Amino acid sequence: MLQIPQNGTILTIVFLQKGVVIIRLTIHESEEYDEVEIIIKCQQIDNRLERLIEQIKQTTTTINGTRDGRTYSLVVDNVYYIESIDNRSFLYNEKDVYENDLKLYEIEKMLVGTHFVRISKNLVVNTAYIESVRALFNGKFEASLTNGEIVIVNRHYVKLFKEKFLTRGGK
Repeated sequence: MLQIPQNGTILTIVFLQKGVVIIRLTIHESEEYDEVEIIIKCQQIDNRLERLIEQIKQTTTTINGTRDGRTYSLVVDNVYYIESIDNRSFLYNEKDVYENDLKLYEIEKMLVGTHFVRISKNLVVNTAYIESVRALFNGKFEASLTNGEIVIVNRHYVKLFKEKFLTRGGK
């Protein structure tokens, strides 16, 4: 957790690479602000910035899920994977399961630019929660999630999965 000085309320962090400033992060904290505003100033958006924007987007994108007759607004960053069973979509976080009426392909469209990637006909996974991956004998992959669950990457989705998993900003 980033500690903001209580008295100064302004914090500047400079990230250096080989003695050259690559990112300057300035945080202004004040009770006069009623929303968070992020402004990015750059010559051009590179891979590093694309990943940062992807992470910001994922922490602010929400999706509705129903559990025990109640509807919740879930931050997609907290969803481990989404599975489609019998034309119903189920959202799994660390310990709960929520239902959503949208089809998996509709949810997948909402998740463009996040850590989610399709790994089978009926499952999309959040690569930020993948702890390890191992190849199976039949061209498939097995992905172990940080909550101990295991999901299988179908061989038809392996290429896309590897691209997304290897380039993730990741947790």
